[in-house]
Amino acid sequence: MAFAGKVVLVTGASSGIGAATARLLAARGATLALTGRRADNLQRVAADCEGAGGRPFTIEAELAREADTAQLVERAVGHHGRLDVLVNCAGILETGSVENTFAGALSTLAAPHLIASRGNIVNVSSVNGLRSFPGLLAYNTSKAALDQLTRCLALELAPHQVRVNSVNPGVIITELQKRGGLDDKAYAAFLERSKETHALGRPGQAEEVAAAIAFLASDEASFITGATLPVDGGRHAMCPR
Repeated sequence: MAFAGKVVLVTGASSGIGAATARLLAARGATLALTGRRADNLQRVAADCEGAGGRPFTIEAELAREADTAQLVERAVGHHGRLDVLVNCAGILETGSVENTFAGALSTLAAPHLIASRGNIVNVSSVNGLRSFPGLLAYNTSKAALDQLTRCLALELAPHQVRVNSVNPGVIITELQKRGGLDDKAYAAFLERSKETHALGRPGQAEEVAAAIAFLASDEASFITGATLPVDGGRHAMCPR
């Protein structure tokens, strides 16, 4: 799954799954454009990517600000000259509500460049897009919408040989839940409970999701588009008993 010569834009690259994806793709030869909200974290990830042989271009941006989103693709393409892969990984979790990346707008802005390179898009969704969970109405709904967006974009861009897929993680050990309001005690209990809610008996690691993203973004997945790939230890297949 070599990415030599491929330019990849990763949003949410300053932490969690986005950071793990950036490091993995750098190790596989990708030329990276990385964006995130936290400049210090973003620079640490960029340094890791350089150590792995990557050549990252960093852009500090807040995707909740439309002005930041509007110039993101332009800056990435202006620096590297092309765009082959867009990984929409940015997002936050709040109890009762969610604020996602402007995935539709960013994909629209990236589309002409991806058409030119016959590239692809990988969205980072959630098992919450496939299954419903109480207390997360807006988050569940937003992820289901993102999955539908993935399928719609896949059909719209297929005539141009641009693939669009998503990964749907279960509970992954990142800072997402803590930033959503869980304190250390509640988070520890949440991870312990995850041993029962995932068929494989544990939460996942960001690197495991990054590996799935790298596969979908690579030529190894050349006949896959419109897919929503669970990376959730079997959680999507479970039912309460």
